[in-house]
Order: sequence, then structure tokens, then C-alpha cells
Amino acid sequence: MLKTNFCKIPLDNPLFLAAGVLGSNASSLNWILDSGAGGVVTKSFSINPNEGYKNPTTVAVDGGIINAIGLSNPGLEVFKEEIKKINSNDGKGVFASIYGSTPEEFSRLAGEIEGIVDAIELNISCPHAMCGYGASIGENPELTYEFVKAVTDTVSIPVIAKLTPNVTDITVSAVAAEEAGADGLSLINSLGPGMKIDLITANPILSNKFGGMSGPAIKPIAIKCVYDVYESVDIPIMGVGGISNYADVVEFLYAGANLVQIGTSIMDNGVEVFSNITKDLELFMKKNDFKTINEMIGLAHKEDL
Repeated sequence: MLKTNFCKIPLDNPLFLAAGVLGSNASSLNWILDSGAGGVVTKSFSINPNEGYKNPTTVAVDGGIINAIGLSNPGLEVFKEEIKKINSNDGKGVFASIYGSTPEEFSRLAGEIEGIVDAIELNISCPHAMCGYGASIGENPELTYEFVKAVTDTVSIPVIAKLTPNVTDITVSAVAAEEAGADGLSLINSLGPGMKIDLITANPILSNKFGGMSGPAIKPIAIKCVYDVYESVDIPIMGVGGISNYADVVEFLYAGANLVQIGTSIMDNGVEVFSNITKDLELFMKKNDFKTINEMIGLAHKEDL
């Protein structure tokens, strides 16, 4: 009942681990897959190692967290070895999230990992990345096109562009990515940047001062982005932002997402969130006479419900 596919990749269910949470090594990624996820997205990595920002890098706020980790990672060569250790089974997707500052860097990264992952997610949307990375690319439709095109011209496996909500109209970015050959989209990256200030020291708590907000508070914005983009492109969408239960998943599916990614809620609900949601989602589908996930996708766009 929960079996589905994304970009012709068969999957046991529509729940993925989002990039940035427990995605740095094979053991944690295998743990997520064994816990019931239909697939995983690795933490974003670059060609060379990056230390990221100093602690503190996360701070809790009402409705979620603000983080400014700075895209820390051990680099391409280390990640390649970790990816090779992931238990690749039928029905389980392994997507790699990559980032860089030039189209050439993205192209090189994609070419290096094409043979060991099912798809590639392009991080062109991180709101707290250093200058020249992340949202500084994705906020510009022309740059979005250029960077996506560089990768789609390089590899034959599916390429997914992860977009930022911090733009005037996310559909413009989505169309640019589709025109550049993207096979799918991830909506959305964290919101912001935002900030929290310590009442005693009067200093911003994060070492980077500001970071991206994730968690339940951003879900309504993510839902609206998915809804708008669904009507603007013909490629599939992965919904991301504040998902913690089956009802959240259903909302994203109704809005037009084909799959969803789960990240922040793992901190509160543990890795069991995947198996708990799949059980509840299956019960919901049976109760409401849905036989497949596809029957639910885009229902919010139908006039006569």
C-alpha cells in the first residue's frame, strides 16, 4: 500500500531522512533505513573538508530550532567510502546531497558519486552557508539554472534541486531548475535566517549569530511552497519542513509532494518516527479507501472533493 517511486526509483514508502540529520556516516544512515525509512539523503558534502562554524551551532526556539552548522563535512573522498558501506536494498533509496561554489564543483562532485547513489540532491539553498554557497545561488533563478544544468549535463541519474523559500516567488526558481533538466525538486530548505539572543550576555547565541529555522513552525510555509510549485512544474516534489506525524505527511501529499523528508522531529521523537508514521499512514489510507500513495498526491488541487 505504501510502495511508491520517485524518478522511477522504487521505494517501500514515501518517507526519507532529510539532509543534515544523522547523515554523515554509513552506520547512522543504515540505522535510519533499518528503522523504517524508505530512503535517506546524506548530509551535504563538498569536494574538500569543511570545519563549519564553531559551537554553539544549534539553539531551540518556539516551534523548532535554529541551526548554523556551516555545512561542515569531511569532504568527497571520505563520503564516497561511507556511501559505499550503506546497505543498498530494493525499495530503499540513497540520495547524496552535494554543494559547492561553482558549477564546475557541483559537476565534479556529481560525476564522482554517480555510480554509488540513486540520485543527487543539489544544496543551492542553505540560508547560513558561507559566501558563494547555498542560498546565494538558489535565490537567483539564473544561477539556479546554470548550476543545475552543469550537473544534469554531467550525470544520467536523477538530479533533484533543493530550493530556498527565502525568495519572492519560489515557482520562478522551480521553473528555472526544471528548464535546466532537474528530475525533481526538494521543497523547502530551512527558513530565515533567524536569530536568538541571550538575555544575560545580550549576545546572539549561535557562534555565527544567525541560522536557518526548521521544525513544526515552518510547515505551513513549506506546504504553501509545495502547493504553488506543484501547479508550476511537471517534475516530482519531495516535501520538507516540520513533519512529525502521519497527518503532516498527508498534508504534503495533498499539496502535491510525491515524497517527504523528515529531519528535526527525530530530535524529539527518535528514529522510531519513521515506523510510527508508516503505521499510522497505512491506517489512514485504509480508513479513507486509498489504495496507493499516488491517489493522494495533489488532491488539494482538485475542485470537487
